[in-house]
Amino acid sequence: MRLTDQEKAMADGRDGPGIQKAMDLLLRYGEALGAERLVETRNVCSMFTASMPFQRDYAIRQGSMDAMLSEFNLDSQETVEIPPFRAFTSQLQIGFDSAHAPSLGVGEEMMRFYRRSEVHMAGLGAQLMNTCTPYQVGNVPTRGEHCAWMESSAVIYCNSVLGARTNTEGRESTSAAALTARIPYWGYHLDENRYATDVIELDVDVDSTEDWGILGYYVGEQVLERVPALTRRHGTIRTPNLARLKHFGAAASSSGGVEMYHIVGVTPEALTLEQALGRRAPQRTFRYGEAERRATYERINSTAGSHDIQFVMLGCPHYTIEQIWEAAMLLQGRKVHDNCALWIFTPRTIKALADLNGYTRIIEDAGGVLMSDTCSAVSRMIPPGTRAVALDSAKQAHYLPAAVGVQAWFGSTAQCIDAACTGQWRGALQ
Repeated sequence: MRLTDQEKAMADGRDGPGIQKAMDLLLRYGEALGAERLVETRNVCSMFTASMPFQRDYAIRQGSMDAMLSEFNLDSQETVEIPPFRAFTSQLQIGFDSAHAPSLGVGEEMMRFYRRSEVHMAGLGAQLMNTCTPYQVGNVPTRGEHCAWMESSAVIYCNSVLGARTNTEGRESTSAAALTARIPYWGYHLDENRYATDVIELDVDVDSTEDWGILGYYVGEQVLERVPALTRRHGTIRTPNLARLKHFGAAASSSGGVEMYHIVGVTPEALTLEQALGRRAPQRTFRYGEAERRATYERINSTAGSHDIQFVMLGCPHYTIEQIWEAAMLLQGRKVHDNCALWIFTPRTIKALADLNGYTRIIEDAGGVLMSDTCSAVSRMIPPGTRAVALDSAKQAHYLPAAVGVQAWFGSTAQCIDAACTGQWRGALQ
């Protein structure tokens, strides 16, 4: 790989062993990818806290956060001192919500460890956003900005909606990027890899958040890891809001491996279909009509059987303030069923706004809980005795059955709130 003088100096140890280990990791990683050089990045999203039990146990056993970070974030069996981050760096989700630790089965010893861990990470320069949607709470890179992000639903939003540039990175590469402000220059950092390869022609209106989730799931299944461009066979696509784009991307990156998409007339690199394709012919063209919509909905719900619902989980990816407002309005004057739990997940900062606006009180008065920092897919924590769950996220419906062994019903937010209040799934495709 071609290195600048600054990068050579970091690799040679000029700035200390922590930076040197980070550069060693990036060079091994970049060479394996076939990258010719590194690119400067000033925007990193990663996981630094000991989010998994084995990481926490290792840090406690070694008596050192530097030991845990060296082993699990820099792929170094030698413990090195971790210096402050050079890139603006956002912490993604952790394993639980400290405000609701008892209901998540988290003891006081673990709580104390996580508090110490967060203080340590903040001291290194990590922004403790604790969310899979950093773009909702202040980390909004500009079009063309080179980033180093992990978390599939965040990556696809960053590339597609914001027009910034990142590949789906891991804990190790993002940690090295935070320390060096560098990441390998390959994949979606390059213009030629960002053009659409496939076209999805829509024959039906896609309007609701549920519709966009179904469409995303279909797109991921069809294009896998390629780059789709969505267009309307007749007319134009209705402009989706943040929540709809969030759910679309999360679904597409779950059923497939989509890291970038274009919506003609909506996303920044697709003013026209020709622009999205880079004036090349598509490799494949797919038609999405009513039959495809219904068949996809049935596949998403393929794990469900029992209509008795013990758990409703909303907020994957983390809810926007608009979605919290909608849920609160649907819950107002109602009560969550005695045999069911309702958990809604959102970033800490959005929860503070929900508190201020009175939405948290409405949710809690109804018997629900508004949580932050995590979700059931990350924590693997669900109410005891849960057999069937209702979700308004196609991504969560894809992952949760395998993660915790439950049946999953997918539908609209209104259908999920109704299930929480009745203990029964009565949803159907509209």
